[in-house]
Amino acid sequence: MERQALARQIIDTCLEMTRLGLNQGTAGNVSVRYKDGMLITPTGTPYEEMTEDSIVFVDSNGKHEEGKLPSSEWQFHLAVYEARPELNAVVHNHAKNCAAVSILGEAIPAIHYMIACTGTDHIPCVPYAPFGTHQLSEYVREGIKGSKAILLAHHGLITADKSLDKALGIAHEVEVIAEWYLKLLATGKPIPTLNKEQMDVVLEKFKSYGSWVEEK
Repeated sequence: MERQALARQIIDTCLEMTRLGLNQGTAGNVSVRYKDGMLITPTGTPYEEMTEDSIVFVDSNGKHEEGKLPSSEWQFHLAVYEARPELNAVVHNHAKNCAAVSILGEAIPAIHYMIACTGTDHIPCVPYAPFGTHQLSEYVREGIKGSKAILLAHHGLITADKSLDKALGIAHEVEVIAEWYLKLLATGKPIPTLNKEQMDVVLEKFKSYGSWVEEK
């Protein structure tokens, strides 16, 4: 797909992320794999003010085109693409419920079968590191290997998939699951979860389940 069309998809994804209540202000960032690197949202620019020309190209060595500044989180976007060569889109946000669970610093267990949309049976939480740092990108690199969705401790959520639509779909689903998880924690009661055998069945069914079918 041409650069301008991909840039438009990035902007539309950002606007939809806000419409869905998954982000606030200029927080969060979005990218797609492009040529030998990626196209990514610029730093500190309100989504409503972005144009196709605002989107920044960053090559696989981390060098960005002159005259533009990429999101401060560009390092972990590249880390995702390096760790998961089959995936082409990354969405990062500070969705309220995901961010709240990330502050607890724990994974979300298999409280509902829809966790299978991440490709695994739980949503991992990687350790805290300051935003925009190499250390955070290394935590992301390891965490994303096992799941298409990971929480960043004291920060937010990253999702990745073969397209922006799919990555955003996972982000939306995980935010709903995070809300359920917080409500269950608030009861103070033990939280029942699906066991590995049950989730293995679901993960197999997801291979032919609606919009979650893996693209070739």
